[in-house]
Amino acid sequence: MLCIIDTMYSVAILGAAGYSGQETLDRVLGHPELEVAALGSDTLAGQPVSALDPRLAQIGAGTLPRFVTNDEALASDANLLFLCIDHERSAQLEPPADGVIVDLSGGHRLLDEHAYEQWYGWIHPLPAGLADWSYGVPELLPPSGRLIANPGCYATAVLLAILPLAGSIEPASVVVDAKSGISGAGRSLRPTSHAGAVLENLVPYRVGQHQHQPEIEQALGFPVCFVPHLLPVRRGLIATCYVTPAEGTDARAVLEATYEQAPAVTVLSEGMAPELGRVQGTDAAEIGVFADRATDRAIVICAIDNLGKGAAGQAIQNANAVLELPATAGLRLSGVLV
Repeated sequence: MLCIIDTMYSVAILGAAGYSGQETLDRVLGHPELEVAALGSDTLAGQPVSALDPRLAQIGAGTLPRFVTNDEALASDANLLFLCIDHERSAQLEPPADGVIVDLSGGHRLLDEHAYEQWYGWIHPLPAGLADWSYGVPELLPPSGRLIANPGCYATAVLLAILPLAGSIEPASVVVDAKSGISGAGRSLRPTSHAGAVLENLVPYRVGQHQHQPEIEQALGFPVCFVPHLLPVRRGLIATCYVTPAEGTDARAVLEATYEQAPAVTVLSEGMAPELGRVQGTDAAEIGVFADRATDRAIVICAIDNLGKGAAGQAIQNANAVLELPATAGLRLSGVLV
């Protein structure tokens, strides 16, 4: 635990103008025990927060600091630092000597330094420090220490679905078909994220080489066949996992017992399937469990918001855990019925 006398924890967000940065800021503003100290953005440095979103002016933008560069935000001495910058830049940062740091990028998720070159395309600049980072899925792999690697969105959904079953399924049987909204690709524009390439379309991408694959393997203890797809929606992610349980394993009973006390994860009633519409804009996860009569396989489906439970919401959860704050503080755990 980080011991601080003040009742409020100061927060700095690097990359606050990106999708995950905006979502993190939104949750910090709604958190009863966090306050914004610095907002980093190299593109918006010097500008008021209303330059990011004019709606911020309606909720007290005058009390929020102007944007500074990411380097200035890093040096702000905040109690809690969220890294919402790209993978390689995050990996290059020397962590400040004090405070809790939650890295929403992939810069510290993998323990094997050689895996970064294989899966991310660059050599990790600070491999000796990788062991200092804990990989935090609050419900399954609680974070420890002050340096926390926030899981990827696909990895989060897959691990919520099958990590509790890892010791009672046949590893070679696991196949994951996952689909994410376009915001999972980040805010930077690229040809594959143009409306003309996304709308009225469904595209598998990075087949057999997605960077979330090794972190899934690292947590499960074995590799899985994983294929991501791009959905023509703004946000939301659904992972359908096909597994062969060991004889006598009741997959539903295992998952229900695992998440019985988990406020952000719901195992749906028998016969009910997860839906993106119910988790979009929230930090919640829905899990559905089905039996395939033809093959005796279990089908476990997890739906999350890729920017919520798959990024900013989980980052807040991890910070709450390390700072010993209420588990649901700052979270959005339900959407709006329409």
